[in-house]
Amino acid sequence: MKLKNKVAIVTGASKGIGAAIAKHFAAEGAKVVVNYASSKEGAEKVVKTITDNGGTAIAVQADVANEADVNRLFEETKHAFGTLDILVNNAGIYQWEPIEQVTATAFHKQFNINVWGSILTIQGALKLFGEKGGNIINVSSGAARTPMATGSVYSASKAALDAITVALSKELGGKNVRVNSLLPGTVETEGTHTSGVIGSDFEKKLVANTPLGRMGQPEDIAKAAVFLASDEAAWVTGEKLAVSGGIYGF
Repeated sequence: MKLKNKVAIVTGASKGIGAAIAKHFAAEGAKVVVNYASSKEGAEKVVKTITDNGGTAIAVQADVANEADVNRLFEETKHAFGTLDILVNNAGIYQWEPIEQVTATAFHKQFNINVWGSILTIQGALKLFGEKGGNIINVSSGAARTPMATGSVYSASKAALDAITVALSKELGGKNVRVNSLLPGTVETEGTHTSGVIGSDFEKKLVANTPLGRMGQPEDIAKAAVFLASDEAAWVTGEKLAVSGGIYGF
């Protein structure tokens, strides 16, 4: 029970990596706010899995790029649990396209959710952390470290998130707030299935270039998130932890 009596918000937790993190946090004793933007059914399914296993969780809808939504997310968290200890900024989107096709709309949508949305939730979390401090985990991407062709905007947004992680670790350390980034490699999720990655030649290439020789699973990322959220990582802040099977290692 590494997170016993802790309260955590996990954004974008209705599926994939976010859902796995929410479930693992609950299994370690945390009370979890499962945030979702549009998939109410998915979020409620995650909550049911948690509660059926004896955990505590609620689902709260909020678009993290919308300030009013974010304010409501933290109001509902405070109403349900009174405080907050952990924020996981997992909500994010990606769009792969040649630079000639990038539009202002696509650019701003990725930066609004991946970067501005994280800033908004961090602002909300700091108010609920209070004097006791807290823990922020930004789910970045290996693409921030090793950008790929057609991923210039997405990679830039995640690199910006990593810069925020490092800056805030220095800014907030005196307030007992730790801030770290998780950099997943390619993970088998609903998104990689629907985008056609799974089962493609591209997947074969990714696996061939991964020292551990397989695709990542949401649980791989969730276990690392538990570590960063727990007291086992009490001396860890400002770090960018790649969880990628070695594909993004130095």
